[in-house]
Amino acid sequence: MNQAHLLARAARVFPFRPAVSRGVSVVADYRALAGNAARVAYALRHDLNLAAGDRVALCMTNSPEYLELLFGIWWAGLVAVPVNAKLHHKEVAYITAHSGSRLCFTTPDLAQSLQSLPHDVEGLRRVMVVGTDEYHAMLGEQMLAVQDCEPNALAWLFYTSGTTGRPKGVMITHGNLMLASLCYFSDVDGIADGDCILHAAPMSHGSGLYSVAHVLRAANQIIPESGHFDPAEIFSLAHHWRGMALFAAPTMVHRLVALARRAAPPLEGLKSVIYGGGPMYLADIRAALEVMGNRFIQIYGQGECPMSITALSRAHLSDRAHPRWQARAASVGVAHSAVQVRVADAEDRGLPAGEVGEILVRGDIVMAGYWANPEASAATLRSGWLHTGDVGVLDEDGFLTLKDRTKDLIISGGTNIYPREVEEVLLKHPDVSEVSVVGRTHPEWGEEVLAFVVRRPGTLVSEADLDALCLSEIARFKRPKAYRFIDALPKNNYGKVLKTVLREALQTENREGDG
Repeated sequence: MNQAHLLARAARVFPFRPAVSRGVSVVADYRALAGNAARVAYALRHDLNLAAGDRVALCMTNSPEYLELLFGIWWAGLVAVPVNAKLHHKEVAYITAHSGSRLCFTTPDLAQSLQSLPHDVEGLRRVMVVGTDEYHAMLGEQMLAVQDCEPNALAWLFYTSGTTGRPKGVMITHGNLMLASLCYFSDVDGIADGDCILHAAPMSHGSGLYSVAHVLRAANQIIPESGHFDPAEIFSLAHHWRGMALFAAPTMVHRLVALARRAAPPLEGLKSVIYGGGPMYLADIRAALEVMGNRFIQIYGQGECPMSITALSRAHLSDRAHPRWQARAASVGVAHSAVQVRVADAEDRGLPAGEVGEILVRGDIVMAGYWANPEASAATLRSGWLHTGDVGVLDEDGFLTLKDRTKDLIISGGTNIYPREVEEVLLKHPDVSEVSVVGRTHPEWGEEVLAFVVRRPGTLVSEADLDALCLSEIARFKRPKAYRFIDALPKNNYGKVLKTVLREALQTENREGDG
């Protein structure tokens, strides 16, 4: 079923409920949002002559227009290509060209950087800026009826971050999106009348995917006035709207907790903080629970299985009396209702509980494949399972604990060392703010462990301090053989630490040392 039917249904049943707000002001109710989506759809199909299945890129910072465009694209039977607004012009050009996008919508803050895009990308007809006279003229009086789509019809073409090469286009169908939304209710969080979601994280990513479940429940969707993540603004908006959920990367949670500890803002209106997209260390979630209470839910997913591999519920995080609470809090929870998760060896054979291997996923939420890349699709979906490239371990109760990406595994002297295990230990030191562990080439052992450490402001934790901590917590061979103290860890636009950049820094250091 076309996901735009969810918006049409919400408009019929709850026409006057707030649908989209900017800050504390309602921009559109559900009748108005559906009407704008229908007008967008008519313009796309009739005025701009796009055909069913054509791709339309959205390279936009968070804005109210994002929702009317996203659902308008689906309403017209077209495919949305959400593009990270922080990408370089050349990266945007690659994605629009590879996807064959015919049209690109953008926000005024990005218009200048994207104005030459139609000249750079063959087949891209134009870049249209929302909020302009041209955009408003597009929204005429004519409306299109929601176009029917099969469940396996392409809806969302999501491009991976490309940390291991050119980004790949993940094909997400209408059926994938519907099942992911239903899993939100069964495994992540409820949405009651009067609840809302704040889009402080990019809508081109997980936060935008969660918009579908909130349209299904005719909930208000809040766009911050700032257009981005600002902890003080978030607490203020939660106090105003109440019943607020938001999706946040762990680095965002870290900043929320820091402000909450320092300023003690009112928290009653903040219902849920759903975090994912990177490792949340035990020390960080423990601090978050202590400072902000039982508002946290963890999800683990990938673009290839959108937001829907495992979930660690609010109930599990708050059950501190459980004898294995600490292990569960360090995990990413249990499999979503609609997927199977297993851990397998290099030959794809399932491993028993407690054994470490690659995480495989199977279910109707898993992507249809990679756009125009049958070789990568076949390799990633071989044997009917999504091969995530992540390393983890399942316990006997089905809780999954992530170790690392397969490419991040350190093999020293023939022994596997998982960087996350070392990182968890180093973060126990009160003077350590952030840490990332990588492997460095060693002539005898193959690799050795090196830690990049960010100190908390005003502290002087030393290598000797960290060595003593590691020797008290983990085997000697796992401890870092060297440390690099830096001001900040390099991160991508989603807040994930770029270990590739750290490895490149080590390679440069080695070359300069050899010279």
